[in-house]
Amino acid sequence: MITIDQINNFIDRIEDQMIAAIAELVSVNSVQSESLENAPFGEGPKIALEIALEMAAQLGFKTVNLDNKIGYAELGDSSGLDDSDYIGIFGHVDIVEAGKGWTTDPFILRRDGDYLFGRGVLDNKGPILSNLFALYALKELGVEFKRPVRIVFGANEESGFACVEHYNKLAEPPVFGWTPDCKWPVVVGEKGRLNLRVVNYGDTAVFFKWINDYIFSSLADGKALGIYRESERFGNTLMRGFRLEEVTKAGGGPRESFRWSISYPDVLSGEEILNIIGGLLPDSIQLEAISNHEAIRYAEFDSPFVKSLAEVYHSFVDTYEAVVTTSGGTYARAIPNIVAFGPSFPDQKNIAHLPDEWVKVSDLMLNTKIYAAALYALKDV
Repeated sequence: MITIDQINNFIDRIEDQMIAAIAELVSVNSVQSESLENAPFGEGPKIALEIALEMAAQLGFKTVNLDNKIGYAELGDSSGLDDSDYIGIFGHVDIVEAGKGWTTDPFILRRDGDYLFGRGVLDNKGPILSNLFALYALKELGVEFKRPVRIVFGANEESGFACVEHYNKLAEPPVFGWTPDCKWPVVVGEKGRLNLRVVNYGDTAVFFKWINDYIFSSLADGKALGIYRESERFGNTLMRGFRLEEVTKAGGGPRESFRWSISYPDVLSGEEILNIIGGLLPDSIQLEAISNHEAIRYAEFDSPFVKSLAEVYHSFVDTYEAVVTTSGGTYARAIPNIVAFGPSFPDQKNIAHLPDEWVKVSDLMLNTKIYAAALYALKDV
């Protein structure tokens, strides 16, 4: 019988090995670029996927590359089981643009005390490798699973989810799993997300007065617009991403526009929001929906799997929360039967896409131990 202390001690011993693996993956600029033959999302994402799969193979896992769009490492024997009879952990190896403002090269992992800096170290190369090494620790300790476990590496999360769309065409969804691409503890649902703009076709003063009256007067919550709602599980309406732009419309020159994003709870819909805002607009201002994703609950708050993950998390971290929802978007929206589970603690809120993206080494190690313990808790289910 393997103990949690044995698992934790093994993970402590492979700290340097794991950080070296993260450094190698961070060194690849895996932003989506021009599609090439055998590189559907560009050369960078393809190289990052190949490196991740090679790392997994060297650690003793079976690996599968699905057309350089997505791939996975697998532990366990699937013979005699249904195609969906596995635990799946879904992360991604593509990144957003590094952008300006870095103090050092974003593609050279830098360690400063307890901090690691580099593009993708938190979103999501570090966390998905954390899960790979958590499974490796269990493998090396001789832990056997009732059903196979897959660590899945997507290559297009940041630019459209085409990688998991491809996966869904070629593979069945898991019986349960998670994506380490959000926050702790267990995330079981996502707020709706509506991106929209208003375009001025009349007097500039009228346009900016409307923005001041209805948006800037209740900047964060949308109360002036009449779209503020609260839900016990999904929280309240939030507005962000405010941006003044110019747009060019057919038959006319550039026009002033204002763009923003609304995160809304499950008691509201995108259509309701558009109808409410549309009713407040003068004829000279046009409302346009850019994109919308309705609020979604992708797991029950009291399901056995969710309870198991929550119990594991609380055995490491003392917090009153068991399960939460998020205003972000993750693979859990696209892959049935999975939740979001870590890796960000409260002090890492909203920093993943910024310059000098970072993760604490101590958090990385704690995350790996939590993921290993969670997998261990599911070994017989």
